[in-house]
Amino acid sequence: QVQVVESGGGLVQPGGSLRLSCAASGSMFSSYSMGWYRQVPGKLRELVATVTVGDEPGYIDSVKGRFTISRNNAENTMYLQMNSLKPEDTAVYYCNTANIYHMYSWGQGTQVTVSS
Repeated sequence: QVQVVESGGGLVQPGGSLRLSCAASGSMFSSYSMGWYRQVPGKLRELVATVTVGDEPGYIDSVKGRFTISRNNAENTMYLQMNSLKPEDTAVYYCNTANIYHMYSWGQGTQVTVSS
């Protein structure tokens, strides 16, 4: 059974930065595009950033220019560098594949809180 573990979240003031990490188990990681998702109470989970096997990134407009996604296939790890954080970025952040047909079981996520 493959699994992912997210870490790196915390409490940060508006304008601050955090670096999230994702560690994946099993051999599936290097075969698919990966992504970071986030979810707030009362809202659907949304995909905010993706990275292909070949390290090509993609972002939703609201995080473009502020977030940077990357991956290390040799280590089965993925990262999300989050800069210029805003209160509306507050959410639980999850990692998974960006392929709905080949996904890991959802992990616990890591809480990001942006508040003064």
